[in-house]
Amino acid sequence: MTERARLPAITDPASEDGSIPPAIPAATVVLLRNAADGVEVLLLRRDSQLAFAGGMWVFPGGRVDAEDFPAGKPRDDPADRPTGGPTGDPEVLLAAARAAAVREAKEEADLDVDVEGLVWFAHWTPPAGEVRRFATWFFLAGAPEGIVVVDDGEIRDHVWMRPSDALARRDAGEIELIPPTWVTLRWLAGVTTVDEALALAHSSEPEIFVTRVGRFEGGRAAIWAGDVAYDDGDLSKPGPRNRLLMHREGRWQLEREL
Repeated sequence: MTERARLPAITDPASEDGSIPPAIPAATVVLLRNAADGVEVLLLRRDSQLAFAGGMWVFPGGRVDAEDFPAGKPRDDPADRPTGGPTGDPEVLLAAARAAAVREAKEEADLDVDVEGLVWFAHWTPPAGEVRRFATWFFLAGAPEGIVVVDDGEIRDHVWMRPSDALARRDAGEIELIPPTWVTLRWLAGVTTVDEALALAHSSEPEIFVTRVGRFEGGRAAIWAGDVAYDDGDLSKPGPRNRLLMHREGRWQLEREL
């Protein structure tokens, strides 16, 4: 499947009425390597004082800058500007996101990722109400040769870890993850090699997660398109599920019954 054929429409419904700014385009790259007992993924710990995802363990990534665009700057069309939200030419924005993912891997981990090796597999748009809203392209790639070096500023630490171990450590309260990272790790926990993960990503259309928030007794939920509660937030209704239940005591439960 060509990447051109893998370009679904990406919108930010939360900003359509103009009451809140559109989410800022961003990109992240999930770097994998083969290990004796399965694949390992690179996770970076953000400084706890940062306004966005402070203290969280994340994949290398950050906002799309003007210089990431193919022409070295966005077009005059406001929709293609980095602060204009992911509503411009999808091919231009995807190219800029790929460049941003490579740049961020270098800046945050000192790794030289080949842009041609990136496989786009997901896009996440946060719900209204978030303090900092980043609409993020998620790419998958095999890790390049090299030693990870973090700046000890924005990024404080790094670790190579099996996805299942990262999930277990979150459940034990040892590390903190944001939902897009958790969902990605849960998917990767089912693969055994880097080639298998890349083949799965290549053979599937990118998943588009435009998140809405619902409440239930004992916690809150991230809800995505296809869920019976996506339009009205009524989590009690019978019907298809596409949600992450986040219980106050710390347990997270993914329900995907589309």
